[in-house]
Amino acid sequence: MKRVCVLGNGQLGRMLRQAGEPLGIAVYPVGLDAEPEAVPFAQSVITAEIERWPETALTRELARHNAFVNRDVFPIIADRLTQKQLFDKLELATAPWQLLSGRDEWTSVFQNLGELAIVKRRVGGYDGRGQWRLHSHETDQLPDDCYGECIVEQGINFSGEVSLVGARGHDGTTVFYPLTHNLHQDGILRTSVVFPQANIEQQQQAEAMLSAILHELNYVGVMAMECFITPAGLLINELAPRVHNSGHWTQNGASISQFELHLRAIVELPLPQPVVNSPSVMVNLIGTDLNYDWLKLPLVHLHWYDKEVREGRKVGHLNLNDSDTGRLSASLEALVPLLPAEYASGIAWAQSKF
Repeated sequence: MKRVCVLGNGQLGRMLRQAGEPLGIAVYPVGLDAEPEAVPFAQSVITAEIERWPETALTRELARHNAFVNRDVFPIIADRLTQKQLFDKLELATAPWQLLSGRDEWTSVFQNLGELAIVKRRVGGYDGRGQWRLHSHETDQLPDDCYGECIVEQGINFSGEVSLVGARGHDGTTVFYPLTHNLHQDGILRTSVVFPQANIEQQQQAEAMLSAILHELNYVGVMAMECFITPAGLLINELAPRVHNSGHWTQNGASISQFELHLRAIVELPLPQPVVNSPSVMVNLIGTDLNYDWLKLPLVHLHWYDKEVREGRKVGHLNLNDSDTGRLSASLEALVPLLPAEYASGIAWAQSKF
């Protein structure tokens, strides 16, 4: 039996474990503070569900492990500065940006980047945390400890957000899912919609960009790339060197889920192109109590993370897919009264895509 240890024991590690069972792969998600002797890493392939981690007895041990796939890639992508430098090196389109070193740079920042500045911490920060949208009269809102630890980007006028989830094998083989359309609210992904046939021009551009990154880093496994849609084409926003929230629809909407695809890649199993036959929708469950009435709707697949429900916390997701978009839209409509009121706008957005 093949063994995989996942650094991190959140929902992504849990879903990797679930994906490994039918393949005969024993997947062990482990907390960062686990005792090394309690983790069967010696005979395992090592992967991670997070980009960065503190130094602990376990992470020190894993850092020396020869089978830690992408070990040297994580620091590059986990720091937004080195991530942006990678895009520039590969001449990939992004929003204009610069390092924000001190308060005295604000005048030149707005001269160079325009009237809206998007400030992001170089490391950490996710789901809208560690980010600020600032105009020139609002710069005092930025904490002092951000200077030298943040990048600043030009605020982009984009018409939509998409992500590309793909994988690369040890032999350099690459496969990709269709582009996923995403709706974010307050920096958190709320809803994703995907179609078997994406916009050809956007799909080709995204695959070319992500392929260049995967090959440059000699990356193995699943990676997600988030992009803005602009009149000039796609602009890369950020990378995730792991399975990704916007790929959760693949659990029920593709012949191979992103979790299975990642495991196949890192343990050198066959990596065929996943087949997607019907439109899919993923609804993130954020700070929402479990409601089994969702399952009264035959298209609904529930994925519950068994986490304490807290405001702003991702606690599960719902997947729906059907080749009949009318039936899919009707199921989404039937979900609305079974969810808190704030979900209605995201569901209406998804319905507008059909």
